[in-house]
Amino acid sequence: MNEWVQIFLVGIIVFGTHALEGITGFGCTVLALPFIAMLLGIKVAVPVLAVLAWILAGYIVLVSWKNIVWKEYLFIVVYVGIGLPIGMLLFDYLPENILKGLLSLFMIGIGIHGMKKTINKNDTNLSPESISVAEKNLLMRGVLFLGGIVHGAFVSGGPFVVLYASKALPNKSLFRVSLCLLWFTMNTIWILRFSLFDQQGWTPEIGWVLIITLPFLISGMLLGNRLHHYVSDYYFRLIVYGMIIISGMILVLSVV
Repeated sequence: MNEWVQIFLVGIIVFGTHALEGITGFGCTVLALPFIAMLLGIKVAVPVLAVLAWILAGYIVLVSWKNIVWKEYLFIVVYVGIGLPIGMLLFDYLPENILKGLLSLFMIGIGIHGMKKTINKNDTNLSPESISVAEKNLLMRGVLFLGGIVHGAFVSGGPFVVLYASKALPNKSLFRVSLCLLWFTMNTIWILRFSLFDQQGWTPEIGWVLIITLPFLISGMLLGNRLHHYVSDYYFRLIVYGMIIISGMILVLSVV
């Protein structure tokens, strides 16, 4: 594939997926990773998307910080944080095809589960208080812990975290900014650890891709933030989960 065509495709993927996260508060990395991993390799794609998602999350937190639900954020960050270092070790030591295979399986499973839960009308009728208490059980703690592992390995633990957050934070604006604060926190840790301890570190290729994709990121995040106030959260979650399933299937084909 021509290098400039490859760069353009990466930019379009960054624009579309980060515009979508600007609307919903999750999904940019998990949607972009399969495609950019196929174009650039997972060892380049993950650090690039970590930085881009960090910038996007920081922007949303900055413009919507008054809507952060601190109690839920702190609960989530504790259990996700416990799993994060385990995922970082997996990223360092597992071969690329195994990483892709594991990611594809979890994407398909979480995508199907998330779509079913979104379609279930009973989910949208519960109050945040009753869900928050009911879901803070051992199972939900385990789900957040798995989200931390996946986020440490792929910087894309969103689907696991969304299983909890979509119940505890049914209001789309509270949901979006509280999750973005989580991504900003987790990605800050990931970036610092990658910078200081990763054997590969920041290569010229990673830096070059970051520079090229920044305009696409800025355009996508500004568009997504504007659309957030006009677009139905319900339908966009259906689209996001559908795209997660499709992306997981495409990633399977890239491994086989």
